[in-house]
Amino acid sequence: MSILSSTGFVTIDYEKWAPFFTHFFLLLLLFGACAGSTSGGVKMVRYQLLLKNSLLELKRLIHPSAVLPVRHNGHGISQEIIAKVAAFVLLYLAIFGISSLIMSILGLEITSAMGSVAACMGNIGPGLGSTGPVTNFSLVPDLGKWLLSFDMLLGRLELYTVLMILRPSFWRE
Repeated sequence: MSILSSTGFVTIDYEKWAPFFTHFFLLLLLFGACAGSTSGGVKMVRYQLLLKNSLLELKRLIHPSAVLPVRHNGHGISQEIIAKVAAFVLLYLAIFGISSLIMSILGLEITSAMGSVAACMGNIGPGLGSTGPVTNFSLVPDLGKWLLSFDMLLGRLELYTVLMILRPSFWRE
């Protein structure tokens, strides 16, 4: 619960558990909290919409003429919104992958690289490996700390907000 709520509170070294849990916690680090929450990461409602759309795509394959809108709280969600949600999740995962690759190039093992990026983008606190629950980010090189700081901004302030501010056209009148 601490990981999903992004409190950063750790009471036990979960990396000493079975190896399955390391992968499970990496997966949890990629999830965010509820919509409207101040936690980072991809909000659960986005995953919910994508899952509903994926299941409906199977029905659409069987019944190509059927009109099957994705519904959330009793309201139909347009395909335009679903496409925007899919683009957001894809961009989030692409930034996660690129940042993890850069962190591994900077010298972190792949588990630590992915765990630190996921923890920073999701504003979780503890990561995995050398940035895990009973360690800290002191072993991360300075360039890596800058990258993780940028990832924190992306996760906390939402991707599009930060990326729009970085566009030169945003600053022109």
